Amino acid sequence: MPIEQIHDLPAGTLGFRGTGLVSADDYRAALEPAIDAAVEAGGPVNLVYVLGDDFERYSLGAMWEDARLEGVPHRAWGRFALVTEHEVLAEAVHLMSFLFPGELRIFPGHHEAEAIAWASGTAG
Repeated sequence: MPIEQIHDLPAGTLGFRGTGLVSADDYRAALEPAIDAAVEAGGPVNLVYVLGDDFERYSLGAMWEDARLEGVPHRAWGRFALVTEHEVLAEAVHLMSFLFPGELRIFPGHHEAEAIAWASGTAG
């Protein structure tokens, strides 16, 4: 599956790894249910999203699903760590970061552990 959940993260932290071509169906099957459950649980949604070398691109439908995440209540968002070596994508996210209701930070691909620590609030 192009979006796989990253397990064994600190409590209150969701993690996903995008690979290949990410579609709207991938969002609906993996990301949305996990985010909805985190919102229902009442804690902030802290998210780590890793787009490694094997990530190709988003379909138009996936981009739409990404935009629909704006429907999550603003107070529900905590920290969002994007981990990627895809410079164009990282720059696009950086330029749009003012639209994100929580804290956003972009990490290079080899800093996944640091991104997890930051997103979860366990960084020393």
